[in-house]
Amino acid sequence: MRTGVLDRRLTTSPEAEQAYREGVDALLQLRQGAVGHFATAITLDPTFAMAHAALALMGHEWCAPVDAEARVAAAALHAGRATDQERSHIHAVRQHLRGDRRAIVQHLDRHPDDAVLLSVAVPTIAFAGVTEVPEDAWQIVESCTRALSGTWFHDGLLAFVRQEQGRFDDAMHLANLSLAAEPSSGHAAHARAHAHYETGDHAAGLTWLDTWMEGDGRQTDNLAHYAWHAALHELSDGDLTAVDARYRAQLAPDHVSGCRSLVDTGSLLWRWSLTPGAHDVPSVQDGTDVPASTLLRPTTPFVGLHAAVALAAADDASGLRSLACWAEAHENPVQRAVVAPLANALSLLVLDQPSACADELIRINPQVWRVGGSDAQREVVEETLVTALLRAGRYDEARALIDDRLDRRHCRRDQWWRDATIS
Repeated sequence: MRTGVLDRRLTTSPEAEQAYREGVDALLQLRQGAVGHFATAITLDPTFAMAHAALALMGHEWCAPVDAEARVAAAALHAGRATDQERSHIHAVRQHLRGDRRAIVQHLDRHPDDAVLLSVAVPTIAFAGVTEVPEDAWQIVESCTRALSGTWFHDGLLAFVRQEQGRFDDAMHLANLSLAAEPSSGHAAHARAHAHYETGDHAAGLTWLDTWMEGDGRQTDNLAHYAWHAALHELSDGDLTAVDARYRAQLAPDHVSGCRSLVDTGSLLWRWSLTPGAHDVPSVQDGTDVPASTLLRPTTPFVGLHAAVALAAADDASGLRSLACWAEAHENPVQRAVVAPLANALSLLVLDQPSACADELIRINPQVWRVGGSDAQREVVEETLVTALLRAGRYDEARALIDDRLDRRHCRRDQWWRDATIS
């Protein structure tokens, strides 16, 4: 496929260039091994600036065991002998690590065929992105269409955009085009998983996901997130026995740790525990592997939302208050405007004040999109609101919210909640 700088010879040896290309292929497919390939490229040519920049990105974005600052410094040191496009790429990476959210976008304006930095720019399963407003991320992908149109990578990324826009038929078509060309395409598989879920196509979505995870996707990084998607189908169908089996086989601490354990396992345990008829749900303390520092000092608002959820699942009102106080003083406006009041609201639920919790969740719900992530991830707040309304006996409000959810897609679990409003 066309991947920007990879269309032309890079400023390095043929052997180092080949290792770098293999790393890029793994990165764009969301496959395991990218970090190792980039490290090999540097071993083969310690002056290879592009490989240093790639490892810096892996350390910064993927929490890879890499000294990102040292790698980006090495990239800048050796960039003098690189081409203009390589220097632009390296400059964008360097500025990105310094917190400049526009540097990568500016680079893509000049070099829209740079698939590596396009993947970094867009919030997905792999990268945090450089935008807060979804429409801005969509525009970045659209602006690179002419340069990358027809490549399996761009089709997969565009499929994710289309499902976020509610254009699910288009999303499925593009995802399938990408998977036909590259069956291990992680972005395309992720987009297809969302399209199945958002349309309530739970049986087919679950069958496809399990087949892909066991076959073409078995070497995918972040496989836990696809398992989380499968568990959402099972939860939606009310198959709590299957959810339990999925958790133990793919999402328990033996299989997942760190941020993925928080975002995928932690949120699943909470949503599972809120389900009518749920019992023997593993405790979040035993069921996840998350450092206390992540829960009380989350690095991003997206992590902050999930930290609040995990603390609620642990019935930790004190921890929620600590998180709220920390977020209220944060320089990031989304931490202040969303994470802090969310933590306060969930502390009210833990303290058996569901009506007050519901009032606060209703107030902040229009702002929850600002934390990032997908609709499927953020709806944990909506499900918590349903629970708070039910516990408060505010059945008319709960029924209206549940009916809106059922209008969006079939869900046996939502029907159970609705039944609870009239019992």
